[in-house]
Amino acid sequence: MVFSSLLFLFWFIPIFFAVYYICPAKWRNAVLFTGSIVFYAWGEPAYLILIFISIFVNYLAGLGIARYSDTGTNSVKRRLVFILALVFDFGMLVVFKYTGFFVQNINGLFGTSIPDPHFTLPLGISFYTFQIASYVIDLYKNDIKCEKNPLDLGTYLVMFPQLIAGPIVIYSRVSDQLRSRSITYEKISDGITTFILGLSSKVLIANTVGQLWNDLEGIGYKNISMPLAWLGVVAFTLQIYFDFNGYSLMAVGLGKMLGFDIPRNFDHPYISTSLTEFWRRWHMTLSGWFRDYVYIPLGGNRKGAARTYVNLFIVWFLTGFWHGAGWNFICWGLFFFVLLTLEKSFLGSFLAGHKVFARIYSLVLIGLSWMIFAITDFAQLGVYFSRLFAFSGLTNCPDALYYVRNYAVVIAIGCLFSTPALSAWFEKRKNRITGIAIQVVLLFMCIAYLADAAYNPFLYFRF
Repeated sequence: MVFSSLLFLFWFIPIFFAVYYICPAKWRNAVLFTGSIVFYAWGEPAYLILIFISIFVNYLAGLGIARYSDTGTNSVKRRLVFILALVFDFGMLVVFKYTGFFVQNINGLFGTSIPDPHFTLPLGISFYTFQIASYVIDLYKNDIKCEKNPLDLGTYLVMFPQLIAGPIVIYSRVSDQLRSRSITYEKISDGITTFILGLSSKVLIANTVGQLWNDLEGIGYKNISMPLAWLGVVAFTLQIYFDFNGYSLMAVGLGKMLGFDIPRNFDHPYISTSLTEFWRRWHMTLSGWFRDYVYIPLGGNRKGAARTYVNLFIVWFLTGFWHGAGWNFICWGLFFFVLLTLEKSFLGSFLAGHKVFARIYSLVLIGLSWMIFAITDFAQLGVYFSRLFAFSGLTNCPDALYYVRNYAVVIAIGCLFSTPALSAWFEKRKNRITGIAIQVVLLFMCIAYLADAAYNPFLYFRF
């Protein structure tokens, strides 16, 4: 089940929230847990058992870590429980997400014929693994208290707004809300508004402009002109932003309606004047997770320049690999490692003094990075990059003109809403007649689109 579906909008939401709001506050975690299990099982019943095993193992690990002190023999036992919990959590992720990748590369490198098990990737495993790992790590560091109620820990892990594709919610951020949270008219109203904005971003912009990119895949990259290739870069750049940001906004909105404070995941990343700034604005919960649980524990920038660059390499290798079991994702992560290293060394100071160039530089490189991300076959990636710089035949580009005529409006809208230009205006009016009317119109437009269209992917579901 996805948020941008008529099933979710007209069946799951009304039934779930009617029960959730009617029941006493002390039962709401049970309702939320049950509803989240139904939500997950609707799309992935075969792997529901993994969710229950993860809750069970990490609940027991939490009790074990809390039981043993940091001194003497108990310290060794405590560390052992901690290590076993992380081995289990990340082991499950490695088995289901990366086994095929490792088998294929071992066979290719050594000429072996190890059979590929062809595991189906469980929905949301990359996200909920990072969430539960943060609980175990923070507990071991004594930053949080052990969760002794298995239902509360289970609710934290499977809460349906962020279960499938984030944002990644750290346990310490919502631990108090798991025990007690207020649900007010203002929160519900704000949540509905945020959800509608996210739904509109996903359905009206991402789905529409994504059809252009989908068409290019159908045409074949070798058959497109240079202008159309660059138009494809723009299309995918907008699609992945409004797709993922739209989902994240819906998650934040649903969280508010439940009484939770789910963190923002995006802050207009395409207005960045450097790639360093871009990653402070893009997928902020993932960037924060790698900063807090990988980069800083490795030493961050506190152990000299050489160690800093090694730490950055590790972080960006893992960032790329987290996104997918493919060499293109690793290259995508290392692409950013190289550029961020250059910015940290000398390029950042130059960009700070040349804002216009900095914006062009950022947008072009971000767009090119998305091609590495989107095209998993290196041969096809090479073809696409060759079309981006095929300067011959620029005077005869009927393919590009056709797509410009068909997609100019949605691309212009996407570019406008990638900036904060209208945010302040809407924020002041969202509870007035004008703002409410805009929300109603957007909602009906989304429903009309979903009732008629078959193209409705979520790009980050496969990560």
